[in-house]
Amino acid sequence: MKILVLGSGVVGTTSAYYLAKAGHSVAVIDRQPGAGLETSFANAGQVSPGYSAPWAGPGIPLKALKWLMMRHRPFVIWPRADAGLGWWLAQMLANCTEEAYHRNKGRMVRLAEYSRDSLRALRAETGIAYDHRERGTLQLFRTRKQLDHVEGDTRVLDGYGVPYTVLDPAGCIAAEPALAGQRAKFVGGLRLPGDETGDAHLFTRRLAEIAEGLGVRFRYGTRIDRIRTEGGRVTGVETDAGLLTADRYVVALGSYAPAMLRPLGIRLPVYPVKGYSITVPVTEADAAPVSTVMDETFKVAITRLGDRIRVGGTAELAGFSTALRAPRRRTLEHSLRDLFPRGGDLGQASFWTGLRPMTPDGTPVVGATAYPNLFTNTGHGTLGWTMACGSGRVLADLVSGRRPEIDHADLAVGRYAAARGGPLRLASEPV
Repeated sequence: MKILVLGSGVVGTTSAYYLAKAGHSVAVIDRQPGAGLETSFANAGQVSPGYSAPWAGPGIPLKALKWLMMRHRPFVIWPRADAGLGWWLAQMLANCTEEAYHRNKGRMVRLAEYSRDSLRALRAETGIAYDHRERGTLQLFRTRKQLDHVEGDTRVLDGYGVPYTVLDPAGCIAAEPALAGQRAKFVGGLRLPGDETGDAHLFTRRLAEIAEGLGVRFRYGTRIDRIRTEGGRVTGVETDAGLLTADRYVVALGSYAPAMLRPLGIRLPVYPVKGYSITVPVTEADAAPVSTVMDETFKVAITRLGDRIRVGGTAELAGFSTALRAPRRRTLEHSLRDLFPRGGDLGQASFWTGLRPMTPDGTPVVGATAYPNLFTNTGHGTLGWTMACGSGRVLADLVSGRRPEIDHADLAVGRYAAARGGPLRLASEPV
């Protein structure tokens, strides 16, 4: 079949790769001049199935209010007239229950574990290199309260057989020796040895090159105007290069997917959650992190990428603004300086922001739509890099008419209709 993929981020590119491996004729269109130049460009660098969890959970509304009051706050809302944000927040609050949290985390871990295994298989098959390390993730707790609440997450990990170790400070230092000088600043941690790290942008670029070798055509610098439909099917995509047609279509446009799908009557609950990162050259290798350290207090990830340190974090609700805001940079710098003061040269840091496509239940929207030849692969939030390969494989199987290797029915957009207890409601409200 002829397949058209909209979007060349890490999710769109992995989708194209697996579709080509399945024997399809694939084209990818993107407004950018190359692959992985938006949300995939400078993310935190984690491939962390063990850390996959929804933001919505018990106690989160109260925590969010406290975060808003912090000097180095991990959560920011810019007051603005935005009906889509209100609708999304209402759904997120509805997921802040114990039952919803464990349901959502369970399916996220399921997809993320499959994705990590798929990435390993792809790496073995292609030899792709992207500054990757297989040294695990350390979630670092600065307070006793954080450590005491880890049991809720480990119950889900136990259910999926995900290896982990709850560590005391000495154990944290054994995993990340450079923390030895900051021993008084944390009380323990949760280590996830199966997690990995890597440069998502480098991976996406190199996988696009591999996909081209399989016959995938990337049409960069192409603006997507709208999806055309007739008789309940998609008939083409209008672009500034003309009408492009295929047998089946995949929307992998991240935060921009809802606007593209809204005219079709598909209300996709994805909202842009703005994140920031700094990339810092390593100054002293022994004083830098070995892999990824998650600073739980500030919700900041500090990741070693070759001779660089990537520091990523912050959830800012500001619509589609990509303005670089100095206070967010100071939070990232503070976390790195506080835990790895000699690890990197902040004077040479590059500052970046990207829009992470977040669903209210944390799980991406992967699968079929009300149109039989239209599929989605979006809404991965902060876990696009973690879930990209697994999502791409599931998507390719569904498009090809094959049964995916993992349960997938609760990944498609139809799950929101099920949550409402009725048929999928098609609407035109802004998202």
